[in-house]
Amino acid sequence: MVKSTETMNAHDHIRPHFNFDNSFARSLEGFFVSCQAEPAVAPKLLQFNHALAEELGLDPVALDSEAGLEIFSGNVTPMGSEPLAQAYAGHQFGGFAPQLGDGRALLLGEVIDTQQQRRDIQLKGSGRTPFSRGGDGKAALGPVLREYLIGEAMHALGIPTTRALAAVTTGEDVYRETSLPGAILTRVAASHIRVGTFEFGAARGDVDKVRKLADYAIARHYPEAANSENQYLAFFEAVSDAQAALVARWMNIGFIHGVMNTDNMTITGTTFDYGPFGFMDHFNPNFTPNHSDPNGRYAYGKQPEIGYWNLSKFSETIGHLVDSQFIAEELANYQQIYNDYYRKLMGQKLGLEILDSEFKELVNKLFHLLYNNLIDYSLFFRHLSDLPSNFPKTLTQKFKDPQALDSWVSMFVRLIEREDPDHNTRTEKMNLINPKFILRNYLLQDATDKALKESDFSEVERLRMLLENPYKDRPEMFTQYGIDAEYYAAETPAPSIEMQLSCSA
Repeated sequence: MVKSTETMNAHDHIRPHFNFDNSFARSLEGFFVSCQAEPAVAPKLLQFNHALAEELGLDPVALDSEAGLEIFSGNVTPMGSEPLAQAYAGHQFGGFAPQLGDGRALLLGEVIDTQQQRRDIQLKGSGRTPFSRGGDGKAALGPVLREYLIGEAMHALGIPTTRALAAVTTGEDVYRETSLPGAILTRVAASHIRVGTFEFGAARGDVDKVRKLADYAIARHYPEAANSENQYLAFFEAVSDAQAALVARWMNIGFIHGVMNTDNMTITGTTFDYGPFGFMDHFNPNFTPNHSDPNGRYAYGKQPEIGYWNLSKFSETIGHLVDSQFIAEELANYQQIYNDYYRKLMGQKLGLEILDSEFKELVNKLFHLLYNNLIDYSLFFRHLSDLPSNFPKTLTQKFKDPQALDSWVSMFVRLIEREDPDHNTRTEKMNLINPKFILRNYLLQDATDKALKESDFSEVERLRMLLENPYKDRPEMFTQYGIDAEYYAAETPAPSIEMQLSCSA
């Protein structure tokens, strides 16, 4: 039986206080079902995010304790919490499911962080809900560790993302083809409102509820839209802009989400619901890390197109609130908005500010070079700042056509020098956007395997610390913790290139 912190006595001296203000539960009846977590048998705290706790205005000391563990494991409902499973629908690989919902997640409530931003706190893997559809509602340790690490990695890369406040093991096994340790992730998000949330209301033909949801989303996330001549059109414009900016950031960094279903697309432009994600190894626009996507619907190069497609489905849900002509015009602007974001980011990636026709030609030629020569995407851009004098031979030797590379390098150097001949300044700027360390899937797999097979979490912790600042060499850290910098910054070994994972990974 789940307890309340009101009935706890053992840890009163450090009782965690969340100061919940649960606007979703107050405002959106019909979009959720109240329910409770299933208690964990023998929980153990694996990771606790002190920095995020402070950012949320919470007491890290009170939470990094037995009392906090009871909350993160679902054994205790904190004071002020109104646990609920959110309802939503979604287009999954193009096919529409009119009812999905949180089948293994509970929204504990909302807190106001130190920047006066409202944030959701959710348990993921806490047991069955009315939306579980025959599943057990539990999570395995491997995916929980993956999501914890990728959330922190994306945050450090400057990409909007959900994050994790804590990760715990439950003391019981879950079954996913084989027996695996169970775990729960405490996830933090700007909100969990998705395109699929709007699709849920629209699929039921409930115009008033969709309007109410839109009003809530505007007030919470885009209050400036309320001052517009048509607040719902302004709302759609804001969501479109946020999505275009997010996908541009993904493409720039070489990230592939893997499952861009509409139920995995937030209205806030936040990276959400990490499953079979990955970062680019050899540049390949057709690569998807999702083993369950044989046709490559969500491949790297398809992500901008899918962003547009998802927004078109979103536009259909609010079509009764906005003149169809206006929303069609705004939707048509998406590609240009995306292109503008992407072009600017790619300019920064290359250390260039003049984004003219020559710049466009430079980028196009570069991608052909990288693709035709199987060049590692992240490593190439990281070393690009060393041109023209110190470009590593280990990379240049991989090019099958040295003359094509030389021709491109000559063009690149010419464009650099027409803007700023000071290579030192350029190097510093480029190294602030081209990471040295990324969360490659083989590194993540090695870390989770070690945790699962040996109960050794040292590699998980090492990756966590390493990815706190992926842009700097941080030699003092390597000395202190015995980390081989070149190992973690190296190209993915051949057997692990373009590793694919299932949706349940």
